Amino acid sequence: MPEKDDGSTKPLKAEAESRIVEVDKIITFHDVDDPDMWVRSGPPRAPIALVEHDPSWFEQYSQLSDQILAVLGPTAMGIEHVGSTSVPGLAAKPIIDIALVVPDPGEETAYRPRLNSIDFELVLREPAWYQHRMFKHIDAGTGNSLTPMCNLHVFGPRCSEIARMRMFRDRLRSHPGDRDRYQNVKLRSVAEANAAGETVMEYNARKHDVIRDIYRSIFRAEGWI
Repeated sequence: MPEKDDGSTKPLKAEAESRIVEVDKIITFHDVDDPDMWVRSGPPRAPIALVEHDPSWFEQYSQLSDQILAVLGPTAMGIEHVGSTSVPGLAAKPIIDIALVVPDPGEETAYRPRLNSIDFELVLREPAWYQHRMFKHIDAGTGNSLTPMCNLHVFGPRCSEIARMRMFRDRLRSHPGDRDRYQNVKLRSVAEANAAGETVMEYNARKHDVIRDIYRSIFRAEGWI
């Protein structure tokens, strides 16, 4: 994939290999409910805030990804800006989501200490779900990892979840109707979740049906279903 003007993708050595994902794996969701996935305490029950899109999020991604690539070197096989902050015009939590590809997420010693050195803390481990690890970037202003400026999602090569993240991002960028539909369910879900005193995980669950429906539109457009 050519480099995006907004810096969403930074092509790296072995990136082409890491992007080769079988279609059947992309269209098959592998949902896992693992109550023991949190390395530290789970998400707090605090109000969830959505804000209007901030164009500076792209520069924040660029700065963070440069730091990650500098400390990981060839261990980083690919890196992308994903999630709502990567879609112009879309309201989002002001937290940059980054997808990182490493040779083997299970070998944490190959990357975790180096990420720790730039203030990324491991908070979630999901071996049964694409070997996913999630790090939070400690906000330099507060030193508090509960107010992160970034969620860093670590996966292995040829991961179907990263392929879906990329396709969802690109769909919302190119289809304003789907972007607005997703924004509407985000706004409704955050209001309902906050009223019920729910966590971010429960807020995400409220968006599930709309997200899956948009994915079906993507797969149909590709001729996959």
